[in-house]
Amino acid sequence: MGVLDNLSNVFDCTSGHSKKLKKRKQLQIVEIKVKIDCEGCERRVRKSVEGMKGVTSVEVSPKQNKLTVIGYVVPEKVVARVAHRTGKKAELWPYVPYDVVDHPYAPGVYDRKAPAGYVRNAEDPQLSQLARASSTEVRYTTAFSDENPTACAVM
Repeated sequence: MGVLDNLSNVFDCTSGHSKKLKKRKQLQIVEIKVKIDCEGCERRVRKSVEGMKGVTSVEVSPKQNKLTVIGYVVPEKVVARVAHRTGKKAELWPYVPYDVVDHPYAPGVYDRKAPAGYVRNAEDPQLSQLARASSTEVRYTTAFSDENPTACAVM
């Protein structure tokens, strides 16, 4: 806390015996998936969050059906406000870049509706088993590998 914060606490004129410190919200980037069909929808989505307390900037990407809000906000409140004000279904951005996922074409990860270069973010125990190969599988696959100098030369 700085000097000004201490001075404002000392000379606080509010009545009441309980002095609870308010927890400050952190600066967050909230990405929301909302269907944007036309310029009117884009304008309505933008205006629904521009007036929110704590919002510093709003970016709408109609091609990806994506709304990005930067500010000192709670993500759930932003999603609820967009859904209420626009009447559209809104959810937190469920996609991650294609390069981040181990198996982008595994069932449950690949999504036809995802924007180009993105796949669905799925933390599924069955998908993580796809990434791990057993020791016998590794032994057999490296036996015929070109990078292995002691590999089988029958090929």
